[in-house]
Amino acid sequence: ELTGLFVEKPPDNVVAVAGKDITFIAKVDSSTLTRKPTMKWLKGKWMDLGSKAGKHMQFKETYDRNTKIYTYEMKIIKVVAGDAGGYRCEVTAKDKCDSSTFEISVEGGDAGEDEGDLDFSALLKATKRKKKPEKEVPEIDVWELLKNAHPSEYEKIAFEYGITDLRGMLKRLKKMKEVVPKHSEAFLKKLESCYSVEKGKKIVLSCEVVDPNVQVKWLKNGQEIKPSAKYVMESNGNIRTLTINKTTLADDAAYECVVGEDKCFTEVFVKEPPVTITKLMDDYHVVVGERVEFEIEVSEEGAHVMWSDQELHKEKDSTKYRFKKDGKKHTLIIQEATLEDIGMYHAWTNGGHTKGELEVEEKELEVLQDIADLTVRATDQAMFKCEVSDDKVTGKWYKDGVEVLPSDRIKMTHIGRFHRLTIDDVKPEDAGDYTFVPDGYALSLSAKLNFLEIKIDYVPRQDPPKIHLDTTGNMVSQNTIIVVAGNKLRLDVEITGEPAPTVVWSKGDKPITDTEGRVRVESRKDLSCFVIEGAERDDEGNYTICVTNPAGEDKAVLFVKIVAMYFDLNYYSTHSDCVLLGYLMERKKKGSSRWTKLNFDVYESTTYEAKRMIEGILYEMRVFAVNSIGLSPPSLNSKPFMPIAPTSEPTRLTVHDVTDSTCSLRWLAPERIGAGGLDGYVIEYCKEGDTEWVVANQELCERQGFVVRNLPVGEKINFRVVAVNIAGRSPPATLSQPVTIREIVEHPKIRLPRELRTKYIRRVGEKINLVVPFQGKPRPVATWYKDGQPIDPKMVNVRNSNVDSIVFIRSAEREHSGKYELVLQIENMEDRATIEIRIVDKPGPPLNVKVTDVWGFNAALEWEPPKDNGNCDITGYTIQKADMKTKEWFTVYEHNRRANCTASDLIMGNEYMFRVYSENLCGLSEEPRHSKNTAVIAKTGYKPNPYKEKEVSCVPKFTQPLVDRSVVAGYSTAISCAVRGFPKPKITWMKNKMIIGEDPKYLMQNNQGVLTLNIRKPSTFDGGKYSCMAVNELGKDEVECKLDVRGKNRQKAADEGGGALLI
Repeated sequence: ELTGLFVEKPPDNVVAVAGKDITFIAKVDSSTLTRKPTMKWLKGKWMDLGSKAGKHMQFKETYDRNTKIYTYEMKIIKVVAGDAGGYRCEVTAKDKCDSSTFEISVEGGDAGEDEGDLDFSALLKATKRKKKPEKEVPEIDVWELLKNAHPSEYEKIAFEYGITDLRGMLKRLKKMKEVVPKHSEAFLKKLESCYSVEKGKKIVLSCEVVDPNVQVKWLKNGQEIKPSAKYVMESNGNIRTLTINKTTLADDAAYECVVGEDKCFTEVFVKEPPVTITKLMDDYHVVVGERVEFEIEVSEEGAHVMWSDQELHKEKDSTKYRFKKDGKKHTLIIQEATLEDIGMYHAWTNGGHTKGELEVEEKELEVLQDIADLTVRATDQAMFKCEVSDDKVTGKWYKDGVEVLPSDRIKMTHIGRFHRLTIDDVKPEDAGDYTFVPDGYALSLSAKLNFLEIKIDYVPRQDPPKIHLDTTGNMVSQNTIIVVAGNKLRLDVEITGEPAPTVVWSKGDKPITDTEGRVRVESRKDLSCFVIEGAERDDEGNYTICVTNPAGEDKAVLFVKIVAMYFDLNYYSTHSDCVLLGYLMERKKKGSSRWTKLNFDVYESTTYEAKRMIEGILYEMRVFAVNSIGLSPPSLNSKPFMPIAPTSEPTRLTVHDVTDSTCSLRWLAPERIGAGGLDGYVIEYCKEGDTEWVVANQELCERQGFVVRNLPVGEKINFRVVAVNIAGRSPPATLSQPVTIREIVEHPKIRLPRELRTKYIRRVGEKINLVVPFQGKPRPVATWYKDGQPIDPKMVNVRNSNVDSIVFIRSAEREHSGKYELVLQIENMEDRATIEIRIVDKPGPPLNVKVTDVWGFNAALEWEPPKDNGNCDITGYTIQKADMKTKEWFTVYEHNRRANCTASDLIMGNEYMFRVYSENLCGLSEEPRHSKNTAVIAKTGYKPNPYKEKEVSCVPKFTQPLVDRSVVAGYSTAISCAVRGFPKPKITWMKNKMIIGEDPKYLMQNNQGVLTLNIRKPSTFDGGKYSCMAVNELGKDEVECKLDVRGKNRQKAADEGGGALLI
């Protein structure tokens, strides 16, 4: 709503001089506003100048309490040309707003590079040109672009096309991509498609490469990873591993292992642990206007906490609610509580929830002393005084409806609960009606000031003395004052009279004349003060004040009563010299230090029922006794207790089965169980039309199902289920209609699973477990047949239940193959189902493999299918060839479907033999079938000279021996030698005459007779004599060397050994 809030606005057009200062002023009247207005200074349409406050621009705000006018100033220091342009000031207050626009023009001086901020809106207006027609940009399918892009470019593409959910993008992209199996030449086993790890834990990425000596690179989001304490890269034979220690959210990325041009990819997902609430929220009980702080503590700093009131999220930009974070502490602050804030406040994290209750009560202001009418003379002093119950309440004084402002003559004071208006040197115009109005309360106190004009006839005035006693405060009855022993009594008695009267205080017949000491009398103008410091029992009694002057005398008697107070709240009783008024109760959550009041008014009974507590939370209580003197110390805290309640009713009560004498019921657990837990269930039934329920179970049923037995046949029975815990029974869950107790005949029906409707194939040795569900009532009889004959229980195990039949074979054999038939019978009704089981095995070798023809560099082979096909179809054959000289086998064809083939690219002059494996669903046959004849590739075009084959056989001989070495512990090393011999010798490495087996610490290599033993990171224990032995059928040869491994520990041991020898 646009209203006229501005009392004064900046001028519409202002001409500023460059280099000079200029100030703009706006004033707002807040007398009609309920909240403080908010002012914004804007430049152009959108630039908020509040963010530009500094040396160049300064903003100031002042408030006049008398006129209720806010003054806002904007000062531009050393105006520059860039400050020219349109400005606007806006003021808002709840549902009201107002705005004012003005223009600034700058004269003189040239704008430099650093002379203020440019007004881009003005520049744009000055340089408007005709827009060129934009070129139509063809639509781009982002997902097609992502499918063809490298993973390292995903983030760039997502940023360019506005995709913010990167993880959702990756999941969708993974579903879109078709996984095409690709043969890798560098990897035997690639990385898993993804890994998952909790934040702070360690994760190991592992793959297997073909070449054990190859070097690999690890990449993270396309960037190479360098070895460090966080990233540990290891190579063990063919295995390559990357270990990531103490994972963080930054490790959630895509990783690659690169070998040459070949790569394998994976993704690592880091799961962040849930944030729990370590300190729960406390309850608050306040009055209107007080500040409330709901505080919790969470397990981690910087965690996100969501606050809500009655399941509705708080608006964080609201001025009423403030949110504060201090490390692990999170606080919701309500500046001034109102009745609208009453309710439950909740705080959520991703791993916890807490709530606290806020109770707000209205403030009640009690008037202890009203202001009285005054009649004063000229030049005298007039003082209006009132007393209210709250010492924090402020207020305003009014005369004839106009607010009274302080001046040299008029003073307003507020001391504790007393509010005074003092007018010195009273004048006739001061007469009128005076009113005191407390702030925030619909209450006013009024009195009248009468001006008395006196004509002076030069006659001395004489007024009889008068004692003015204040009967409020600690006077429980007229002229009786009660003082607690040990407290101070100060009694101020106002005295009037002309001339000034003489004051005498006395206790009994003994006058009190001391002006110093514990009991003393102090005299002031028009006032006599009687003081007792540290009241004692002996001070109790009647005290008399007597005032006299020539015009007469006045006397008053006061009785001072000294009381001592003591409490014994173990039995909620209080004894004192005063009458007990009642009790005040408080409660708090266990472990909390904040007590919440249960009653504001005094409660007279000794029995109290506390309400509005949270179930499942431990509470403690304490009690205060109240008498006319005040509150007692609190009682001892009660033992911690927990409010509990019965559960809600069980849900989804249904009838599962009915026979001639039983009824089977099933249900689900109650939706709300609460802190009392759940002990069990009680099942009850009654005949239709009856009201007496019979308990069906003697003990509580812990399961969510029960069979009620011994029911009469044909009767209609109502059933209900009640949940029970320590607090009692829950509301019952009842069936909507009665159940007739009679057996229901249901035709037998076999529900054959989908995978059993086709041929069921398993390999030899595998376990078979077939579950065939069926239905029918009463319980059907299930019988199994194999190939028309009853199943032999020694070969196949069968187990039948009410709802299914299970066939179990521990280790399948070929003879278990066949057609299995299940027959389900109920009296003269039946149902049948057939399952075909086939147990398969590897096939035998093919028959009659022979070379049928040889031409050029080709040879034709034929063979017959194997006699044993493994109980399934032959899917192909694998053909291999071998040169008669080397006898090393090489594959010619794989998965060849025909029983013949042609071997090509044979070498002229060589003789070849062949072998064939048969293949089926289980794999290749155990043994191959060799060809009966060989294929000789004859040389053509010339006659070879007779060639006498040279004898090349020789005994193994080392041409290069092992050399002694000395290495440093922890650094990998290798020892090498060279050997020749034919036939190819068998190589054996030994350490201290012990054969080195398949120890991963050692890597043995043989490259064209050059033998190498690699030792990975040797320790001092790996030192010793190493030997290499070559053996063939003609003989053997052996060489050895000494390996010395040096280390700090070993050197230290040597020094200690030398010292002992010298001794």
